[in-house]
Amino acid sequence: QVQLVESGGGLVQPGGSLRLSCVASGSSISSYTMGWHRQAPGNQRELVAAISRGGSIKYADSVADRFTVSRDNAKNMVYLQMNNLKPEDTADYYCNAGTSRLYNYNADYWGQGTQVTVSS
Repeated sequence: QVQLVESGGGLVQPGGSLRLSCVASGSSISSYTMGWHRQAPGNQRELVAAISRGGSIKYADSVADRFTVSRDNAKNMVYLQMNNLKPEDTADYYCNAGTSRLYNYNADYWGQGTQVTVSS
């Protein structure tokens, strides 16, 4: 089992950047596909980005040219660099881990989330 804790959320102006971090404990993330989901008020939770054990990546179309997901297995951490943020990126962001493959990624473990608000 793996425990996940996110950090790095906050308030940012449109066009700004944030870097979310996720630290894992209890198990090495090298065994998992890692992902970031988000959920805005009134919306369903959606996959933002996921990175496989081998480093393959997929993004939601809405963030593909603005967000970058990365992992550091040695530090047991996953990151989400978010650039050119838009008000529609406002949501709670969740780090997660799963044993499924990237193409049909389904998270098994979830963090508590970190809030991102994009507003002027």
